[in-house]
Amino acid sequence: MTDTATLKAEATELILSKRLFAVRLPALVLLYLVYVTFAFDIPGLAERARMDNARALVADSYSYKTHVTRDNRSGEVTIAIEGERKGTYPPGEAPDWVTLGEETVIDLGRGHVVIYTDRGMRYDIPGYGVIEAMPTASRGVVTNLGNELPDWISVSKNRLAITTEAGRVSVTRNRTEVFRYFAGWELFFFSLDSPYHGHGLVDIVAGPRIDPARENLAGAWADFWGNPMWRHGEVAWAIFETVLMAFLGTMGAALVALPLAFLAARNFTPVMAIRFAVRRVFDFVRGVDALIWTIVLARAFGPGPLTGALAILLTDTGSFGKMFSEALENVDERQIEGVQSTGAPMASRYRFGVIPQITPILLSQVLYFLESNTRSATIIGAITGGGIGLLLTQAIITQKDWEEVSYYILLILAMVMLMDWLSGILRRRLIKGR
Repeated sequence: MTDTATLKAEATELILSKRLFAVRLPALVLLYLVYVTFAFDIPGLAERARMDNARALVADSYSYKTHVTRDNRSGEVTIAIEGERKGTYPPGEAPDWVTLGEETVIDLGRGHVVIYTDRGMRYDIPGYGVIEAMPTASRGVVTNLGNELPDWISVSKNRLAITTEAGRVSVTRNRTEVFRYFAGWELFFFSLDSPYHGHGLVDIVAGPRIDPARENLAGAWADFWGNPMWRHGEVAWAIFETVLMAFLGTMGAALVALPLAFLAARNFTPVMAIRFAVRRVFDFVRGVDALIWTIVLARAFGPGPLTGALAILLTDTGSFGKMFSEALENVDERQIEGVQSTGAPMASRYRFGVIPQITPILLSQVLYFLESNTRSATIIGAITGGGIGLLLTQAIITQKDWEEVSYYILLILAMVMLMDWLSGILRRRLIKGR
């Protein structure tokens, strides 16, 4: 009876403990989430969120805008795609929705018409009326607007900003500017100064010669590859630099870590002091993140892709050393003894008795790290000044070339997917023998 009562009491206590645990764990998680909500100021983050800026950013990633700018001091009108000098229309030329003359008429579509007059700007907005603005040197920007304005109109003494579904208008003392958005990546293939701009693939391949000095295909490829706005040649070289950075860093780390791993393995290095020292070196170099090594090495050796490769090499040497030494400690000693029985020297014993056993693990880890380092090399390149990461950072810093940002991101995704595909093929061929 005593044993039965004891078992019953223990079972009851165990059930009660499990019930309490089932209640305490969700309570602790809920308490942690409440703490995180206030510690990271999530309510304040929601208040500071600017959805209009987010929408503009998303729109800029898949579309481009054409700037029609009037210098209010000289009266000169310039038209440029994305506002870049390389995408500026020649004097006297304009897209079909802009009419140049004494008054520049800009048809934004949907009934929206902006007119640059000799005194200022007039914007006819369907359903709202006509907005007039006149920039002056003494009184700033004078408008015909009242006090109560919709949220898509912002006006101050020195600036008027109008944002509608057809486009945006900005008026300051020095400049009047209209922005009109179009879907796509304009000038991706040919810039405005290329004779092939506006010609389709059929015209280039099967049509008459467009540029008298060059064959169509050769000339079109040269203008595409050397496009001064999208810089396809530079981007291709940057992709190559990124892949090379990851390859050199990963393979260099594997070559350095393999002999050191023998010194860290218990069954190959009986001296504990040597094993301890080598293992601590592995801990140190892999404990410091590759970005930290990048900053340190960039200060020591200067920026460049080689600095990024060295940063990857240092970090991966520690990771490979740990994994390789653990693999060495689990090798089958009988294979080593079989090679030793033939009278083979130590180097041959390692070559034919050890390496074949750990080769699948080595190749699998090296290929995985190569795939992962391709992504890491993008960020490292932004710091060291090399690869696609540098171009991506430059495009982000400008705060206007978001279509280039999306282009570079798509290229990085394609690069990572390609490396993943190649890694899978190599893994199957080298490890599984297929």
